[in-house]
Amino acid sequence: MKNTHVNYDALAPTYNQRFEEDKDRPETARALLELAGDLNAQRVLEVGCGTGRWLAELRTVTNRCYGLDPSRGMLAQASCRGASIRLTQGRGESLPFPDGRFDLVYCVNAIHHMDRQQTFIQAARRVLRDGGALTIIGMDPHQQRETWYVYEYFEGVYETDLARFPSWKTVIDWMRAAGFQQVERRPVERIIDHKTSATVLDDPFLQKHTSSQLALLSNAEYAAGVQRIKTAIARADAAGNTLRFPTELIMEMVRGTKL
Repeated sequence: MKNTHVNYDALAPTYNQRFEEDKDRPETARALLELAGDLNAQRVLEVGCGTGRWLAELRTVTNRCYGLDPSRGMLAQASCRGASIRLTQGRGESLPFPDGRFDLVYCVNAIHHMDRQQTFIQAARRVLRDGGALTIIGMDPHQQRETWYVYEYFEGVYETDLARFPSWKTVIDWMRAAGFQQVERRPVERIIDHKTSATVLDDPFLQKHTSSQLALLSNAEYAAGVQRIKTAIARADAAGNTLRFPTELIMEMVRGTKL
């Protein structure tokens, strides 16, 4: 079976570069801030916090922000955001916190990195207070096969994502089975960034270290995918055509409440 675990310790020193390229996406931050406000959240926990980008946003509503991540390298980057963020190394399937500790538990683009995703949802309910909420934000590749050029040009990436990412229907079923109430799903943002012809070669998200999809590839697999793109561009140019490389990804939120 293909390895589906990214070495984020190796990626940590350069990982924040993706946010420099991605800094004009306020919708996810707005959704988290609105949710924290609705809950009057005093303690929030991000599972799979990485370099702490979203926790830094939530410090505007509470000074009791907690982050959990299995990567020491990513936590070292997150620690640079200030001592007000409390960081712990660990995995979402076994949350090292007491029962009823948090008002809000969330993860952004992280559940697909967990080996036992349903166990994480059960653990999240345990550490929430009554009235607290779990929210999971990300994408569902089961519904977005034709909307990201990476899936077309890099062999095996789409199939790997199908194995890693649970569908939203599955996530909702897991939440309900864990005892969450008022489970709802809604879109958070739409990422649209189409490239044409050779401009795609300058796409920061075509770099191997900027996404887990490409980071999981061997150097040979990655190089082969880039070469497919270059070959396709050359053929289109020779025919006098403009080749389009689509990126249109829908980020959604599933939220459940512990009652």
